[in-house]
Amino acid sequence: MAGAINGTVNGHNNGHIKKPIQEAFVDGNVAIAPNDPEEVPALLKRITLHGEAYLTENDELERSKILDSARSLVYALETPREAIIRHCWSQSTLYAAIETAVDLDLFRALSRDAKPKSAAELALATGVNPVMLARILKHLAAMGVIKETGPDEYRRTGFSISMQSARYSDAYPCMTGCITAGVLALPAHLKATNYTTPNDGTKSAFQRGFDTDLHFFDFLKQHPQHASEFNNHMSAYRQGRPSWMDPGFYPVRRLVEEITVSTEDVLLVDMGGGMGHDLSEFRRKWPDLAGRLIVQELPDVVAQARELNLDPRIELMVHDFFDEQVIIGARAYYMHSALHDWTDDDCRRILRSLVPAMREGYSKLLINENVIPSTNAYWETTSLDIIMMADFASRERTESQWRALIESVGLKVVKIWTARRGVESLIECEVA
Repeated sequence: MAGAINGTVNGHNNGHIKKPIQEAFVDGNVAIAPNDPEEVPALLKRITLHGEAYLTENDELERSKILDSARSLVYALETPREAIIRHCWSQSTLYAAIETAVDLDLFRALSRDAKPKSAAELALATGVNPVMLARILKHLAAMGVIKETGPDEYRRTGFSISMQSARYSDAYPCMTGCITAGVLALPAHLKATNYTTPNDGTKSAFQRGFDTDLHFFDFLKQHPQHASEFNNHMSAYRQGRPSWMDPGFYPVRRLVEEITVSTEDVLLVDMGGGMGHDLSEFRRKWPDLAGRLIVQELPDVVAQARELNLDPRIELMVHDFFDEQVIIGARAYYMHSALHDWTDDDCRRILRSLVPAMREGYSKLLINENVIPSTNAYWETTSLDIIMMADFASRERTESQWRALIESVGLKVVKIWTARRGVESLIECEVA
């Protein structure tokens, strides 16, 4: 039959039997026509509507709506051929150009003032071949990272200014050093495992991609530079996003108003709380609330946190959240982006180690994590879900998945508090 191809590779692939398939006939004109032209008029109106509101009110929500609509407009207007080239060419090459620029400290040379700078001038400042650098600069300008002001002449943008700080620029060597190879190995890993859901963080695409037997976190322990880059990247990821402790998100005062909490009582235990950033934010935003604040972490992290100038009212405690919780009857136990690192079985181990310490009718568990909606999921969340699948054999969870996990250990979900699309929710739980 014309157009039929044999879909088998030596008849099998690690147990996954591929059936002969019929290649669909595709009109070549479809690939060079707009992808979804029917959506274009409504999207243009939406952009105009939100654009006027943003210019009038300078509202962050309106800005995010414009961005969403603008992305949808690009997807609707570009042709399938253009989308293919964007996926296969622009994304990897842009990444390579930015990481090269980071390594050369190019953004600092470009962004020290607002004056345009020539490729030759920037080559002199970075000490590299001007012909090579001119090619990198041209691609950065073509992709909107920097601004072209003339032939081989460029000026800074908000992006390039930000990239002078390691907090932001570390994202690129971080991804190369401990993330991306695992993601790129995911198709081969899924194929080799017959497309089953990954469920072992020591036997995932991460190990295949980085040629290691180590779990992600053990890998970071052996590569402290990548660990530092990873921490910077995570701090930048969370910057500027609504926090559960902001007014209008979660009713924080309920923690002390519904039930009296004294200065000797434990108000909040941050399990796996890193360097204490969340509780430091909590203390800044709610300085008058009574009760002790405790950060629990592994020994090496606690040692690093002790070197910081944390609020003296924040206590540091060595504790592994896989072990039995030693703080009994706290008003609230809190975990921020901890459970998404682990499989369901591991999460149950973590939660079961906590439940006996919770006082029924008093203690709460506050889980600060992404909750993927059933429709209209945000691209940052779905991207992170694929990263978690590849590098941790874990996941970002839907509401039904969260409820099933939480209820399986004897807890119940009181309410899921959400500020806006694409932002981590706060899942409020109690003993069932």
